[in-house]
Amino acid sequence: MRMTTGLRMRIIHRYLGFFLAGIMAMYAISGIIMIFRTTDFLKSEKITTQQLKPNMSAEELSGALRIKGGVKPERTLGDVIYFKQGEYNTETGLATVKKMELPFILDKMEHLHKATTNSPVYFLNIFFGLSLLFFVISSFWMFMPKTTVFKKGLYFTLGGMVLTILLLFV
Repeated sequence: MRMTTGLRMRIIHRYLGFFLAGIMAMYAISGIIMIFRTTDFLKSEKITTQQLKPNMSAEELSGALRIKGGVKPERTLGDVIYFKQGEYNTETGLATVKKMELPFILDKMEHLHKATTNSPVYFLNIFFGLSLLFFVISSFWMFMPKTTVFKKGLYFTLGGMVLTILLLFV
């Protein structure tokens, strides 16, 4: 039997698919979890205290505590400034911050989607993205172009593209 381009594509598609099954499961789970990132779903409260320098401004405090959106003082009682995420004693410099965090494993999985060039999973993201692109291209070698299944597959492909474009603009 002659090794055609179609046969090669099918073989690579098959074994790469088996290899990537675990990676795809992790990306799927972490992607679903990221949908809820603005809620407290699956998160637990973690309270930390930090010793900072006394008499910091709200802007300095935001930077030191690395609070997304910044520290917005809600009220002050004596030397203690209260804000949504915790409190800061201007006299002693002691800050208590409450954060909602995912369990360790789920937090690490979520970082798969947040990876930048500074992240160790950056190459995994590139490899995974290129592999998915290969799957898209190689899937068109799974069926003969003149068959009904192939032609219907093109309609489904077009439908998926149109749906994605529509959802991007909603």
